[in-house]
Amino acid sequence: MRTAKKLGITVLVILLVLAVAGYFLTRGDTASIPIDEVTGTDPRLDEPDAEMFPTVRIAEPVGWAADEAPEPAPGLTVSRFAEGLEHPRTIHTLPNGDVLVSLTRAPKGDGDGGGIRAWIAGLLMGKAGATGPSPDQVVLLRDRDGDGRADVKQVIVDDLASPSGLAWNDGTLYIANHDAVLAYPYELGAARVGGPPRKITDLAGGGNHWMRNLELSPDGSALYVAVGSASNIAENGLEAEEGRALIWEIDLATGRRRQLAGGLRNPNGLDFSPWSGELWTTVNERDMLGSDLVPDYLTNVPLGAQYGWPWVYWGDTYDRRVEYDIPDYINYVRRPEYALGPHVAALGFVFTREGARMGERFANGAFVARHGSWNRKPPSGYDVVYVPFDERGNPVGQPVPVLSGFLTGEGTTRGRPTWVDWARDGALLVSDDTAGVIWRAIDADAAPTGAIERVRSRSLPPQRELRGQQAVFGEDDYAREVTAPQP
Repeated sequence: MRTAKKLGITVLVILLVLAVAGYFLTRGDTASIPIDEVTGTDPRLDEPDAEMFPTVRIAEPVGWAADEAPEPAPGLTVSRFAEGLEHPRTIHTLPNGDVLVSLTRAPKGDGDGGGIRAWIAGLLMGKAGATGPSPDQVVLLRDRDGDGRADVKQVIVDDLASPSGLAWNDGTLYIANHDAVLAYPYELGAARVGGPPRKITDLAGGGNHWMRNLELSPDGSALYVAVGSASNIAENGLEAEEGRALIWEIDLATGRRRQLAGGLRNPNGLDFSPWSGELWTTVNERDMLGSDLVPDYLTNVPLGAQYGWPWVYWGDTYDRRVEYDIPDYINYVRRPEYALGPHVAALGFVFTREGARMGERFANGAFVARHGSWNRKPPSGYDVVYVPFDERGNPVGQPVPVLSGFLTGEGTTRGRPTWVDWARDGALLVSDDTAGVIWRAIDADAAPTGAIERVRSRSLPPQRELRGQQAVFGEDDYAREVTAPQP
């Protein structure tokens, strides 16, 4: 074959690929339901409209100008706690006030196994600012003079593998790589970890959702690990989902682990409810059912809970695209507690804590970073919202904007809020991965929030003895008073 002919064929193939990519970038379903109807405790669920190709609407990151910042809710001020970071995602505040940040991206080679579909997916994620080599570092930020801006930035551990989850207790720093949880010796204030790690447990590695997030139980005895699915609806087979779409509970004394909850397509943020002591999580739901489905959510995860993925969403709605036999446990699927909106990509969240300084309006609820959609028209998320809770620890009402202005209104975004945690002085810290910034929001005039009162209910008194046939029942009971025969 002549060189000119080969060149012509190559050009035609490239043009075809670009045409297919352009098709992906310009088509899709436009939302028809107002956003406030698809959020809250009782969201409206549209009729599903399965898509052969996903709706695509990429908001390309353009960064923040030096004098720009997110728009805070009334009464709050926002500033840069740190900047110039390479793709900061999870953040964790230590007891001494130092702030740890994971600098991370997806593991190398992670994706759908190659081919044109993977190439197009990589193109889309690249446009969203999500691709590139992972820095694989955990960085310490320290505000030595208390002015609300970090003046120390140092790497305390590297040589990691797409790290995300961070937790610390009693001289041990726990880090979740995409494929394992590691424990490093680390003393507060130190410039580096104190030695090599020990492995706590292996994890299912990589996959479509590669972040592995951590939360320690309040007493430090158990470690919880959120692991997302490797696919949208298990289209690569159920075997590929072993050890995924769940939350592990690890007993740190014995090393044993058990599944705390399952059927969670992509669980992310983890925190314990101050009202009940129960673990809660944010979850990213499935795609390719249109711009109005399915809502991401915030929910509790009691032991043994099952949320239905991939067969079921929002409690009792079957996804007819899933071709695998329905297991018996689907009869016991739980309904999520609170819808955060379709495709908002809810990631980090924290409950209001004692000492928080966000004002009375934000003194009884949860703060959620909504990273932002890539597959909804119009875009959703790209903000930090507050979910109000009532005095008994139940979410109520609609999400309240805390930080907005990430979207420019011109089809681009200045940044993407990713994770949240409390600074020691009561400010809310927010990581912005594509902009490389940690934002700090606070109501400088607010007094520190008091502790949320734990809700305690009365339980039935224990039966202290067995009375056998001498037991007395009410007159409407099936059993009646019986006098035991005398010997």
